[in-house]
Amino acid sequence: MAVILSGKELSEKLTQEQKQRVAELKAQGIHPGLAVVLVGEDPASTIYVRNKGIACETIGIHSETIRLPEDASQEQLEDTIQRLNEDKKISGILVQLPLPKHLDEEAALAKILPEKDVDGFHLMNAGKLFTGQEGVIPCTPKGILYMLKEAGIELKGKEAVIIGRSNIVGKPAAMLLLQEHCTVTICHSRTQNLKEHARRADILVAAIGKPRFVTADMVKPGAAVMDVGINRVDGKVVGDVDYEPVSQVAGYITPVPGGIGKMTISMLMENTLEAACRQGR
Repeated sequence: MAVILSGKELSEKLTQEQKQRVAELKAQGIHPGLAVVLVGEDPASTIYVRNKGIACETIGIHSETIRLPEDASQEQLEDTIQRLNEDKKISGILVQLPLPKHLDEEAALAKILPEKDVDGFHLMNAGKLFTGQEGVIPCTPKGILYMLKEAGIELKGKEAVIIGRSNIVGKPAAMLLLQEHCTVTICHSRTQNLKEHARRADILVAAIGKPRFVTADMVKPGAAVMDVGINRVDGKVVGDVDYEPVSQVAGYITPVPGGIGKMTISMLMENTLEAACRQGR
């Protein structure tokens, strides 16, 4: 039976540490602040944004949610980002994705100052990650690595297989694991013999948004299985991993809910505090 890697427990521990750090930063005259831009009324996005606001309040930092209508223009969105770039109260800016289809996501993200880009999606931060330089790391991959290290899982020389090649999770997670000296394979919708690739993995990351896609016969006995998926099935939230059968084979597993999702918000808080320190205000 796999060891459960609880994002809930880890995030609670981090929250206490972050509260302390916020108090210390404020004593030095540094007041972190996070602004989240939400376009439209997507129910999942609205819940995520509310949770980010609660996290800010919990650790004691300033937060703002800027809500734009579903039909907001590209100019409105970029003007909002520019105003936040210039706002000294704001250390970090996050544009909640996905945006409505008529908006240019890449152009909007490029408008955020790299030092205020707490999601790590700006091309400058993506480039720094790719070349192994210090920059802002996307929150979910950063959370995955944090959980693996906290569990004491050996990474050097291990086989890591990532199912999913998104710019948000798959690619940055591959870069992070490569920097930890893993041998990394990225699988995707065109991959042949996916099961064979997955069964080689000492560390298996599932990030494709398909409920219970990873089955027990795809998992190497003793592997660490990191489930990034958040899917709704019959009113229940489930991951990309078929949890019960896989937990009988894996050595470590993250639950959904209560796993990597919790760590993503903790890492967002971490990135916001780091941004405030870099800006010195």
